[in-house]
Order: sequence, then C-alpha cells, then structure tokens
Amino acid sequence: MSVFNSQRFNSTRLFLSSGLLIKTAVTTSILLTSMASYADFNHSTWDSLLNKNVTMTNSGKASVVNYNGMKADKSKLDSYMAATSKVSQSEFNGWNKDEQLAFLINVYNAGTVELVLTKYPNIKSIKDIGGLFGWPWKQDFVTLLGKKRSLDDIEHNLIRGSKRYNEPRIHFAVNCASIGCPALSDDAFTGSKLDKQLEQVTSKFLGDSSRNRLKGGTLEVSPIFKWYKEDFETNWRGTNNLEGFLARYSSSLGLNKSQTTDLKAGKTKIGYTNYNWNLNKK
Repeated sequence: MSVFNSQRFNSTRLFLSSGLLIKTAVTTSILLTSMASYADFNHSTWDSLLNKNVTMTNSGKASVVNYNGMKADKSKLDSYMAATSKVSQSEFNGWNKDEQLAFLINVYNAGTVELVLTKYPNIKSIKDIGGLFGWPWKQDFVTLLGKKRSLDDIEHNLIRGSKRYNEPRIHFAVNCASIGCPALSDDAFTGSKLDKQLEQVTSKFLGDSSRNRLKGGTLEVSPIFKWYKEDFETNWRGTNNLEGFLARYSSSLGLNKSQTTDLKAGKTKIGYTNYNWNLNKK
C-alpha cells in the first residue's frame, strides 16, 4: 500500500471511529434522559401503608381507613413524607407528566392522613381541624419542592393551577378523608399505571349510586362536579362540558343509549347530591 493510500485509509478509519463514538454517545445520552424521565419515585412505603390500612367497600366504589393502624405505623408515614420532601424542583421537572402527577397525588393523600392523625381520634370530621376560624386545607405543613405547603397549595396550585396536566380525573384520586369524597385507593399511584388508575377510580366513583344516580329526569351527581365544574370544560379528550364528561362514563352511571344521547345534547337536568363530611374511618 502506498504512503498516500495508507494515510487515506487511516483517516477514513479515524473518521468512522469518531462517528461511531459520537453516535454511541448520543444514543447513551438519549437513553439516560429517557430513564430519568420515566424513573419511578419509590412509593412502596406509602403503598404498603395503604395495602394494610385501607379497606375497599361497596365493590371498590368507596373505602374506609384504619386510622388507628396508620397511627401505629406513623414512623413509616413520617419516613415516606421525609423522602418526598427531599425531591428538588429540578429533579421533579426532569420527570414526565405522569410521574409528576402520581407523585403529587400520593403526597396529597399521605399529607391528608398525616393531618388527620394530628387530632385523631378526637375528631368526627377533617373540618374539625383548625378550630372555628381555621381551615385544614390552608395549613402549611407539607415540605414539598423546597417549601412548606398546604394541601390547597398542592391541589389548586401545583396540580390544577399549573395548567400543566389538564386532568379532571384527579378529583377522584385526591382524598379529603371524608365519606362523601371519592375513595382513598388501597394502593399508591405510579406514573407507569396512572392513566389506568385514574380511569378506574373515576369509573368506580361514578358507579356509586349513593353519590351519583339518575332520579326521574335529573342526573344527580356529587357536588364535586359543581365545585370544580371548570375542570370538566377544558376539552379533555374532546369533552368541553360537564355533560360530555359524564357521558363518557354513561355505563358507570347506568345510563342507556337514549339517556346518554339526551345527556350529550344538554337535555338532561343536572342536580347535586349531599356531601358527607364525616371521617372515612373504619
């Protein structure tokens, strides 16, 4: 091989090797980014507490909580809350939206249990916490993403107010420790299963005829749909009004085809059931 051809061969080999290294580096970077985006926060401690202390009732449409059991396991709850408090804003921002939302829902629910335990068993309702002029959801006691936050801050600012998630089904996932509230699930939410979990809790809640039912010509639903009506008007999956959202779950509500058609057309009167604020204790 001539000197000229040898130099050209070496240059070509160097070029190909460099290209391979660059390609490998780019691929590795993409994989690492993907892994970071989908890396589950470890919710196993909270999951085990739910498995042990939450009992599903009414065919999974409601649940009761063994707060005595939660109190006995308080050290585990404290450990979970301490772990969630260490997540930085930049780390949180690196997760995909499902991971973020599952994390926020779990922290909200764990925080609610923690708040109840500060007064349990000497309360009949979570509304008893805070006194005559207080409001339990306004108390800053959850350390999250670098600051002390209230339950209201988590729900109405981080979840709803951020406009990042546009997810009306969160109202059937976050739990206010009351009988009228959608069930506290007996397992933790995770990013990888979030859509399936949200669909399940929504269908189950709407299938509870004690809180949602067709009575005469009126569809009586939980006041949650009145309090947060705007969240069901955001064109979530093509539904831009409350009637459209409810029609998606017509089978859960026990509606037949013609009743569903009337609901979509706005011909069905919407009414609201009473909300039971008594503690969801076992």
